[in-house]
Amino acid sequence: MDTADVRLLLEAVASGTVEPHDALTRITAGPLGDGNGWTDLGYARVDTHRGLRTGDAEVVYAAGKTPAQTVGIVAELRRSSGAGHPTLVTRADAATVAALLARWPGELTMSGIPARDPGSAPAPGSMPAPGSAPDPGSTSATRLATVAIGPLPPERGQVVVVSAGTSDAPVAAEAALTARASGAGVKTIMDVGVAGLHRILAVRDVLAAADCLIVIAGMEGALPSVVGGLVGTPVIAVPTSIGYGASFGGLAALLGMLNSCAPGVVVCNIDNGFGAGIFAARITRRTRRATARPTVADSGQEPGGERTTVDG
Repeated sequence: MDTADVRLLLEAVASGTVEPHDALTRITAGPLGDGNGWTDLGYARVDTHRGLRTGDAEVVYAAGKTPAQTVGIVAELRRSSGAGHPTLVTRADAATVAALLARWPGELTMSGIPARDPGSAPAPGSMPAPGSAPDPGSTSATRLATVAIGPLPPERGQVVVVSAGTSDAPVAAEAALTARASGAGVKTIMDVGVAGLHRILAVRDVLAAADCLIVIAGMEGALPSVVGGLVGTPVIAVPTSIGYGASFGGLAALLGMLNSCAPGVVVCNIDNGFGAGIFAARITRRTRRATARPTVADSGQEPGGERTTVDG
């Protein structure tokens, strides 16, 4: 049960279609009935109330967990939130993806495209799923899959994910699927880095129309500053670990983004597409909620008073 479920239940009580006692039973049996707000699986205490508190259910960070542990946590999250809500898993290796596919066949979306057998060839023309690790000794972060189990929610608002280069695609895919699983509509624009500024200028109208932008870049990390100077849309900058030696595994891009001259740019950690996706979806949710709610100025009413008119 999340905030949307509680709202629907309260509206049903207000309309008289659900008795207060029945609503109380459902609430105490759902988000409040376990007494602690978590389920102890022995290897993890699954936060079953996070969706109710924040609007976003707990997400499973699969790195460092066995496939069986990841499947167990996902199963508990699906039990507590209901099969109608997606459960998100980040940084899943091939064995974990295979375990999830075996447990929930036909219910997975992976890195923005339908999940497939990890051993099969990618679909023609599809974005490569982030499933490969860097060479031993590389400073790049391990590229692993982001997986959503269950139906994706209706789209609210628009997040545009912009990547400087094709090499940044794994982080872009993590950000895009995270934002989509969190309820935002998502559009992705690939390979528009600063080495060819005409490419980003050609999509300025798309950037300006979005509710929020996630701009991803490695190397010197200049693209978020360029975008922040082109449009007034909020920009979430994500540095990646892509680059040669002096990029220091993304540190150069991180410092460049933190020192951006363009206003309206905030910065996530290196390769943290997940953090950017959640933040962007929350901005979009708040924006859509605010625009859907009529204000005093919109209604022409004084607070607590009657509708007013202005003679011209």
